[in-house]
Amino acid sequence: MIHWNSFSDFIAMGGYGLYVWGSFGATALVMAIEPIVVLRNRSSTISRLKRQIRAENRNTSE
Repeated sequence: MIHWNSFSDFIAMGGYGLYVWGSFGATALVMAIEPIVVLRNRSSTISRLKRQIRAENRNTSE
């Protein structure tokens, strides 16, 4: 079991705090941004497919 004497020792993580908390922050940032990117890509893909279907329907009816 890991035991720290103070909160500053916990933050320092035995000298590896910058790496640990930087990695944690980068992971949290990516996990927060990923759903936004997925929703944007989904919306643009649906819009593009609708335009493509309309264009194909126009070409078939002519």
